[in-house]
Amino acid sequence: MASAPPLLELVGVACGYGTRTVLEDVSFTVGAGEILCLLGPNGVGKTTLFKTLLRLLPLRAGTLRVGGEDCAGWSARRFAQAVGYVPQAHSAPFPFVVRDVVAMGRAARLGVFGSPSCADMAVVDQALASLSIAHLAGRPYTEISGGERQLTLIARALVQGARVLVMDEPTSNLDYGNQIGVLDLVRDLAERDGLGVVMTSHDPNHALGYGARVATIGRDGAFAVGAPEVVITERYLRETYHVRSQVLCVPRPGGGEGRVCLPMGKEPASSCAGSV
Repeated sequence: MASAPPLLELVGVACGYGTRTVLEDVSFTVGAGEILCLLGPNGVGKTTLFKTLLRLLPLRAGTLRVGGEDCAGWSARRFAQAVGYVPQAHSAPFPFVVRDVVAMGRAARLGVFGSPSCADMAVVDQALASLSIAHLAGRPYTEISGGERQLTLIARALVQGARVLVMDEPTSNLDYGNQIGVLDLVRDLAERDGLGVVMTSHDPNHALGYGARVATIGRDGAFAVGAPEVVITERYLRETYHVRSQVLCVPRPGGGEGRVCLPMGKEPASSCAGSV
């Protein structure tokens, strides 16, 4: 029996703005139940890649496939039914209640002049319950905490019915407890519902702890994909972030080993050039 195609696949993708190419020859896949973490310093093209992946910028080269199908000819509506986006921050211009913010995700499933049906709202209520935020349904979105807003945005993406979630720093501006809570939730959703997740982060430990695979972008634009323990090395951290670090093996409570990154101090950029 033939194996199912990846939920998301980029092949030889180049992206950029106007006449400027920012990244070239980007290739990776994301399968069902898999989290791919994207790491890289500011200004190397992570946002440009995300905008291209979400079709907000046109491909300069290469192919973007969803569920094994080239989506170049898809309508925006069809694409939204397959790929959901969770931004790192969102400010509602009006004090919509949480239930209505989540219901906005059903727009991809409605006609041009359609409005959510009772069945649509049942999907919304199920998403709120699955994320344990049903008690927030009637609260104004503008009056809930940052962690609660992030869960609301995840619920909004889930009700689209998308199999792929693209998450831009989902733990940005959250305290440590909410960071772990959101990351645990993302991992559980991927494993339980067979979602494919692409997630950016500035913390190597997020990738080491939650990523099945990691994609890195270096300061020179070099792109690499692999297992976290292979890609996130002390050399990569030193050359990319100018930080001396130790990557340590630690026992996991349930058995086996994990890895954590322990920063040892900042280095001047000049001392990292040509280091081994």
